[in-house]
Amino acid sequence: MSVSRQRAIIAFTLGTLFFAYAFIQRVSPSVMTSELMRDFSVGGAALGSLSAFYFYSYASIQLPVGMLTDHFGPRKLMSGAAVLCALASIGFGLSDSILTASLGRALIGATVAFGFVGTMAIAGYWFKPSQYAMLAGFLQAVGMSGAIFGQAPLRHLVEGMGWRGTMYLLAVIAVMLAVLVFTLVPQRSREQKQAGAKSKILDGLKEIAHNFQTWVCAIIGFGMAATMLGFGGLWGVPWLSTVKGYSTVQAAGITSMLFVGWACLSPLLGWLSDRIQRRNLILQTGAVISLLSLITIIHFTPHSTVVLMAMIFLCGAGGSAMTVCFSSVKELNSLNYSSTSLGLMNMCIVGSGAVMQPLIGWLLDLNWDDSLVDGARIYSSDAYVTALSSLIVVNTAALLASFILRETHCRQIR
Repeated sequence: MSVSRQRAIIAFTLGTLFFAYAFIQRVSPSVMTSELMRDFSVGGAALGSLSAFYFYSYASIQLPVGMLTDHFGPRKLMSGAAVLCALASIGFGLSDSILTASLGRALIGATVAFGFVGTMAIAGYWFKPSQYAMLAGFLQAVGMSGAIFGQAPLRHLVEGMGWRGTMYLLAVIAVMLAVLVFTLVPQRSREQKQAGAKSKILDGLKEIAHNFQTWVCAIIGFGMAATMLGFGGLWGVPWLSTVKGYSTVQAAGITSMLFVGWACLSPLLGWLSDRIQRRNLILQTGAVISLLSLITIIHFTPHSTVVLMAMIFLCGAGGSAMTVCFSSVKELNSLNYSSTSLGLMNMCIVGSGAVMQPLIGWLLDLNWDDSLVDGARIYSSDAYVTALSSLIVVNTAALLASFILRETHCRQIR
């Protein structure tokens, strides 16, 4: 079955909207920190763990998602996952304990995990290979728009509807996405289905896992995404609001510049990488910019709001070069297992949130001076500097790994 260009674009657009929705869910706790700590009577480490349950399930399910997508295709998997996400969002909103909230958060992460791999499968099925890096960048850009909405705009919803009402609204959006994906994303052709049916799921995983370059890509993805997920996804807003004196809405707006930088540059860098036939140069340049910006933000925080926003924007812009890794890992592994390789890669990227959010929270608790405001823990400037410096460590590891990665020159190596 041939698919028209218009229908392919519609399918890819729906996939990007699903991915943007995943980012709203991903960063939503960052604008609910005070309410969640108050309602569940927890500190930073427990809140970091609650938020990270999304990443635990999202990351752990990425490999199965990739293998299932290679085998069954994206349409039914994505629409069914969106329905389950709606139920999980309602469950999270109804939670009256940290345990039930954590379970709801985990199920949300598991269900939206189908968005990225499913959308890149759509790109692989119905678009030209030469457009892959650009489409990956565009997908990241739309995802960042979800993260931007999940900052100041979502905070306004939380203030108007409460955090529980906001979760119910997100459930309604998930149902709408499920209907649209099931209705408008085309089914695979007979040849595509046969290729998926012939693929040996476990053999593909074995082949990809034994490829050293797969893990180099994973290290780069982990380190460069850590700031977005650890700082932008949870701890940037409370740091700016409690230490730097901004209101929660202002802090959310400033933090969102990280996602704006990511959104603005990721499609451009994907296009540029395809244009100049280089992957590693883009990754190395982006990693340097991200690292230097992060050091400035944490250790030499600008007093000017405009300068601070510019540095956070640069940090996101540099980090967005990580998008090129999706093309690298695809080109360094067999095309028959492209979704599986993307799943493994994405598992490590999102795993950075699962590791860094609670790690930063644990480091904050370790340096807590017993300060409380309305039942919520307040951490000092020194505590935040210590905790957030962990992001510098993993960013440095990503930079070093980018010099080990094999250059593909935008060709399929295997």
